[in-house]
Amino acid sequence: METVAITPDTRFIRDVMAAGGGDLKKCYQCATCSVVCELSPDDAPFPRRQMLHAQWGLADRLVADPAVWLCHNCRECSEKCPRGARPGDVLGAVRAQVIRAFAFPGFMGRAVASPAALPLLFLLPIVIFALMAMAAPGAEPGEPLEFAHLFPIAWLEVLFFTISGLALLAFGIGVARFIGALKAAGLPPLTLAALAAALVEIGRHDRFAKCAHPTARYWGHLFTFWGFMGLAVMGTVVGIGTMIGVMHTPLPFWSPWKVFANLGAVAILVGVVVLLAARLGDAETRARSTYFDWLFLLTLLGVAATGILAEILRLGQMAAAMYPVYFVHLVLIFSLFLYAPYSKFAHLAYRTVAIAATGRRR
Repeated sequence: METVAITPDTRFIRDVMAAGGGDLKKCYQCATCSVVCELSPDDAPFPRRQMLHAQWGLADRLVADPAVWLCHNCRECSEKCPRGARPGDVLGAVRAQVIRAFAFPGFMGRAVASPAALPLLFLLPIVIFALMAMAAPGAEPGEPLEFAHLFPIAWLEVLFFTISGLALLAFGIGVARFIGALKAAGLPPLTLAALAAALVEIGRHDRFAKCAHPTARYWGHLFTFWGFMGLAVMGTVVGIGTMIGVMHTPLPFWSPWKVFANLGAVAILVGVVVLLAARLGDAETRARSTYFDWLFLLTLLGVAATGILAEILRLGQMAAAMYPVYFVHLVLIFSLFLYAPYSKFAHLAYRTVAIAATGRRR
């Protein structure tokens, strides 16, 4: 019989417990969680095995385990667990640790995960946009007010394309590390076909629909996802259009691109409100929600709400309010984008790879 030496990573155990998996040690491996989970496949059931690995602090196995990302924390396993170990919360905490493990640069992963670093994270965009407003030429007397008078479009384009590039670089390195870990764990190589199938599945939110409590979370995530995708496309097109001189902002209110953007913002707002209402409406879920959860949801809510409000104030030419609201909007967008690879936003990238990897294996 082969002897295998296991060295528990006690720091990983503490981090998982601190990140929302505080009941981890209650698990006694009855496998109820794997039986009741609608998403758990017969050939590789979860989360029983992942609970054991987390209890033993086997971080190297968990970071290379795609099943960690197949859980959508519908709470069915946590409700049925006879010991109250809350496997869904544990896997949520493990996912947060995986994001930190693959983060590039590493200090950003630690900073975004730390409430103590939050003031510094927001201070950076506050300083940038404050300096921009002070250096901008401002509006001429009698000229219709535009946000570009304090935040010139050309400056914003350079800044946000740079931020997006840095975020994509960080995502790319993190995902490449994840794929490398999957390969080292013996999973077949990813294919474009598998990735395309995973994206289609995510776009339809098939797995959320299979969850035991799908209604609010399904619609909340679906509205938020497609609203954000729509705004991302619109922002890219308009940004490039203004750079090459074929568009000028602000766009007319009834411009198809403006209508498309407004619908996207409303979709995000509705989706996030649905998710927050579901989270706040359940006392136990509210009590167990972590900083990692709240930071992403509230930032996204702030982006959508301030964007809509800023547009209304601009249409009303309310100078005293429109510029401060737009300032907050820019700060939140900056934070959402630059810190995306280290926040819950990163679920989109890692979950896509995990679904593609497991689909390819089957």
